[in-house]
Amino acid sequence: MTKQHKKHFGKSNDSVKQSHGLWFYGRHAVIAALENPKREVKRLLTTKAGAEMLQSVDCRGLTSELVEADVIARHAPDNAPHQGVALQVRPLPGVSVTDLQNPKLVMVLDQVTDPHNIGAILRSAAAFGVDALIVHEQNSPQETGTMAKAASGALEIVPLIKVANVAQAMDELKEQGFWFLGMDGKAETSLKDTPSYDKTGVVMGAEGKGLRRLTAEKCDLLVKLPIKRTIESLNVSNAAAIALYELSS
Repeated sequence: MTKQHKKHFGKSNDSVKQSHGLWFYGRHAVIAALENPKREVKRLLTTKAGAEMLQSVDCRGLTSELVEADVIARHAPDNAPHQGVALQVRPLPGVSVTDLQNPKLVMVLDQVTDPHNIGAILRSAAAFGVDALIVHEQNSPQETGTMAKAASGALEIVPLIKVANVAQAMDELKEQGFWFLGMDGKAETSLKDTPSYDKTGVVMGAEGKGLRRLTAEKCDLLVKLPIKRTIESLNVSNAAAIALYELSS
């Protein structure tokens, strides 16, 4: 990272006021975005400590703007830890199911709406080699700094595919040889007892509501995690991580 920077101190400075645009914050989210050539980056704000943290990072020609921590905090909602860095970016270019190159494992989120959960699922997906995360374009959140922070860099790794029709996307992947496992706490079959497939899709339902009827009907098999009856269900991001671990073991 270049040692050159612009100095901006004080809340009244127009160049550091909250502006329209997508802001990522936190070490992992910012570095991953800078290292992703497909991500268009616009501005970089750092504290002195944040600038030192990015010294070995290629900032792609951006000149860091040195600011106080409270300026960066304006771009990190709910007092989230920002580690002294904030990066203004543009959303990634859209990706379709047909853009995937010989995928083997995908995950479908059926109207999961919490950006924290989607970010956490992206992180697990990256850890277990998921080729894409498929969501409904109208019933899922847009890319946000919150999602990127929860994903801890995985938003730049796992393609997030937004589709107009989840069932249709599943049909397209079935034509490529995919078998879909729908996660349902009321299913009779445990995930650990399912056969292995060359191409697998894991389908997770919305928080609290589970899979919609049409989505469940598109699954080849409904399966459950073997949790104790004292707990009705797990958070969708926790369930996704366990399911992916089970499939990878």
